Amino acid sequence: MTFAIAIGRFYEELAERLIAGAQTAFREAGFEEAQVFDVPGAFELPLAAKYCADSGRFDGVACLGAVIRGETDHYDFVCAEAARGIQDVQLRTGVPCAFGVLTVDNMDQALARTGGGKRDQGMHAAEAIIRMAALRRDLR
Repeated sequence: MTFAIAIGRFYEELAERLIAGAQTAFREAGFEEAQVFDVPGAFELPLAAKYCADSGRFDGVACLGAVIRGETDHYDFVCAEAARGIQDVQLRTGVPCAFGVLTVDNMDQALARTGGGKRDQGMHAAEAIIRMAALRRDLR
């Protein structure tokens, strides 16, 4: 199986950490590293996931990024639409798309969720699409 990562680069340090966690999960599961596709931020992730799914080249897409709460309602709109869009892509295409987007109040919370181990959102997103892609393959 082959996998893609769509990564929102708005927070570059977090993006790199999320990718590292996801790639670790792919390697540990015996797969090649996923191909990485950069987008500006979380709001663009659903379209990138659709491009990847529609290409027919990938068995799953890990959608990774971060949205940190600010002083306006922008946070709520970006989080909700990114989640809805990613879910919509996987339901319409049948290609598993994981929501690996951090939705946090501050940078400390984001760093705690990209540091490896139990709270590594990149790793968890990759593990989710590996499992769902295997389920899809097994049911065919």
